[in-house]
Amino acid sequence: MAANKDLEQQYGQAMEEHGFLPDPENRRYGSMGLCWRHTSQQGGGFFWTYGQQDLYTIKIHDFFFHEDQLLEFHWPESLSVTWYESISGEEFSPCRRLVPGCVKSFIGGREPYRALIHRQIPIVSIGVEITPAYYRDYLRRQFPQEYQSLLESFQTLDQTEHFPEMVQLLKQVRDYRGEGLPARLFYDGKVAEAVALVAERHLKRKNRRSVSAEDMVRLADVAAFITAHCADELPLERLSRIGCMSISKLKDAFHVRYGCTITQYIQGQRTEQAGRLLRETDLPVSQVAAIVGYQNPSRFAEIFRRNTGRSPAEYRRACWSSFTEVNDMERKDSL
Repeated sequence: MAANKDLEQQYGQAMEEHGFLPDPENRRYGSMGLCWRHTSQQGGGFFWTYGQQDLYTIKIHDFFFHEDQLLEFHWPESLSVTWYESISGEEFSPCRRLVPGCVKSFIGGREPYRALIHRQIPIVSIGVEITPAYYRDYLRRQFPQEYQSLLESFQTLDQTEHFPEMVQLLKQVRDYRGEGLPARLFYDGKVAEAVALVAERHLKRKNRRSVSAEDMVRLADVAAFITAHCADELPLERLSRIGCMSISKLKDAFHVRYGCTITQYIQGQRTEQAGRLLRETDLPVSQVAAIVGYQNPSRFAEIFRRNTGRSPAEYRRACWSSFTEVNDMERKDSL
């Protein structure tokens, strides 16, 4: 397939430099795209991608590193949206945490992207990336009277933990296993749908009341306090005093700024902390739940699954089995 040859030329060298080798017989994410397997001693897992000419690329990451990795690379000019089912790390410029369950946009063609990825936790993400040929040329030809720049829409999305429509769409892409013309039409349609969701979300946000620069600083204080004390009780009265605004104003402004409710933000921070404990310790799940602020393990498991797609036990098994699998491969290679 010509599209796969283009992808091989585009990604082949970079994949090899980072320890990924072609795995043409792998069908874990369907037969239409290309799959690479991480084979170096640094980690393990897979990278799958499918593209259509020079218009768009769909990418699925499913790998991990044995040690913390500082990644730096130049992103070509493009617009992308990605859902992180599982991740732990920080990105820089600006510095902020990468958390499971978030939906992020990236604007390519600017300064190098830098991020610190934490060891052992799987990086599982599904993303759609469109090229200038798609968002400048193709869309302009298709909708000459209605064309509008998508740059602002993707910039406004930035990073949010509350975009359920996008998460549902990207899960459908992850789980699809079609072939031939039906598959090409499916992927074309899902890319267009993803772009439409980003544009629609931007239009809805423009109609909301904006947040002043002063309130943005106060909201950052509230978010930082939540991050530092996410396992504690965090009544809205206390948060409103920290933010120097009424409870109703805090709730509205927080949602506008962070794209989620305060409760969802707290749950996201607790989920990230719980993921680290499940990955790096053998503490019972009930004890992990208590440490991050949940006295009811069932409630903790429900929220953890909602944010990561796995139960706490499944998440721990996935982390530990990935570690064991790569160690076994390394031992076999050394024999």
